[in-house]
Amino acid sequence: MSLVYTEITLKNAGDVAIAESGMAADHSIRQTTVRALVDTDAWTLVINEATREKLGLRIFKTTTGKLADGNKAEYSLAGPVEVVWKNRSTNCDALILPEADEILLGAIPLEAMDLMIHPRTEEIVGVHGDQIIHSVK
Repeated sequence: MSLVYTEITLKNAGDVAIAESGMAADHSIRQTTVRALVDTDAWTLVINEATREKLGLRIFKTTTGKLADGNKAEYSLAGPVEVVWKNRSTNCDALILPEADEILLGAIPLEAMDLMIHPRTEEIVGVHGDQIIHSVK
């Protein structure tokens, strides 16, 4: 299987909550649209420090992580982040790899949005089709 990329929008979930409560305008939500490598071996969303700063995410903990090359190190967790793919979204924490070249979309946000890599077309699709999922507001 080749590398699979998809476009996602990342939003500061705290900003989203404040805007939804009417205490701030929608345009004040810090967000960015990125091309992410879909990595089912990564457990969550992985972003670099520049993306964390752009979204204004708070670092709330450090954890030990093991990279694909086997290296273990301490990494920061930040969030919450709202991950949006087409008409689907979920909130998750982001693992910060300070100098990462790519955003990684890991297994937990994929599962939460009911997404998978289609084995024949090698693209992201809804597990149960691409039907519209309605969110509760």
